[in-house]
Order: sequence, then structure tokens, then C-alpha cells
Amino acid sequence: MRQPAVADRFYPGSPEALALAVNELMPTGLSTGKQKALAVVSPHAGYIYSGALAAQTLSSVEIPETVIIIGPNHHGQGAPVALSTITWNMPLGKVPVDQEICDLILTHSTNIKVDELAHKYEHSLEVQIPFLQILQKKLSIVPLVVSRISYPLCEEVANALAEAIRVTAKNILIVASSDMSHYEPRKTAEQKDLLALQCIEQIDPHALYLTVRDKRISMCGVIPVVIAILAAKAQGGKRSRLVGYTDSGYVSGDTGQVVGYAGVVID
Repeated sequence: MRQPAVADRFYPGSPEALALAVNELMPTGLSTGKQKALAVVSPHAGYIYSGALAAQTLSSVEIPETVIIIGPNHHGQGAPVALSTITWNMPLGKVPVDQEICDLILTHSTNIKVDELAHKYEHSLEVQIPFLQILQKKLSIVPLVVSRISYPLCEEVANALAEAIRVTAKNILIVASSDMSHYEPRKTAEQKDLLALQCIEQIDPHALYLTVRDKRISMCGVIPVVIAILAAKAQGGKRSRLVGYTDSGYVSGDTGQVVGYAGVVID
């Protein structure tokens, strides 16, 4: 099983404390009328910094039994596009992978590899899971981490995801895990992140890919977000909604070196 890498660092490690923390972060009044979404963008910092926005974003949509979580590979270990197919042993309980979806994805792209090393120390997927567990008691996941890959490879991966979803006809949500600008003054971070968010709002993954690259925006999960938008568009996605934007300075008090966080819903 894949063991927690950042318990007691990014989030509480004990089941009781974690359940309490997640439930306290959840906004009130969202128990009914949740939106059915194709994909969301959710931040992955320590819960003290971005947990409230992650909770607000994920709790605003229906969480189906299968969730594809795509995150950046911060450590650079393992395959460029790495799928985990083992059970994840999380503090709130074991989370199985959806083996049917994993198998289908692998049949539609030879560039997606099963590689547990890429997941061993990576936090970007792990921090999303407790929110999903609280919101969906029968959760299964499809964990995918990606490096800085080419745009054509993003298209190939997205098509593999969309085709797997189409074949099974399951209700599946894609969660793209990403923070925005890193360690910039608040004003600079906001300006840069607005450029990226405008591309997401326009459902334009190619513009997002080029904008983040050309404007040197340190958005760590741009590739997961590009893939999520492409896969959503392949399923008929046409709209995006910004749930919220914030940065680490509102907690730390340091506005000279902030990390930006955004929550977005795509349907």
C-alpha cells in the first residue's frame, strides 16, 4: 500500500484530528444543490494555508465514487506520466484505486506508466484525499502525477482519460491539484495568476500552457490543469467558474513572498 508522505505536516496525522480539521474547514450551507462537474482545480498546500479554499471548492460539487486526481511531480522521481495502482493507506481509512479505469487509461496511452516511486513522496494528490473521503464514503481514486511534459503529450493523456470515462459511462470527477504563483510579492502574484486564470475561464488549455511558460508563472500544477481542461472539453465541458482566490500571506502575514491558491469548477 502507498503510505502517507505528509501526514502531521500538511494535515493532522491522527484520524480524529484530521476528521475534525476537515469538517471545520467545510463551509456551511452547501449540503444541497451541489453542482455536477467534469473537473475542478483545487490547491494542495498545508491545510492552514489553502485547506479552506480546497474544502469550499470540493464541497461545491458532487463527488462521485470514482475521482481521477492529477497532480504535479514535485520530486522529479519516476515516470513523466505516472499512474499508481495500489491501495492508498490514509489516516481516514484505506482508499482503493478504480482498477477498471486504470486499465482503460493504460490501454489508450503507451506513455502513461504504472510507477509507484513517482507517488511515494508526492503531496499534491495526498492532501486532496481527506476532503474527498469526507464527501464520498465509497471513494475510489485514479492517482496520476505528471512532470513538465509537452503539449501534445498533454493531449494524449487527456484523450486517454476522456476515452476511459466514455467507455465505462461512470460518473467521474477529475481533480487537478495545483497551487498558483510561488514566492512572489502579492501584487506580482495576483497579476500573473490573473493571466493564468483568464485562460482557465476561457477553457483554453493551449493558451494556459503557453501563458504560464512565456510569462514565467510558477504555477506548479499547470500540466495537471491543462490535462483536466482538455479532458473536460472532450466530454463537452464549456464553462468554468472561479470559486475563490487567495494566498499564503493572509495566514502568514508575509505579503512579500506569497503562494497563490485558486479553486475552479469546470462543467
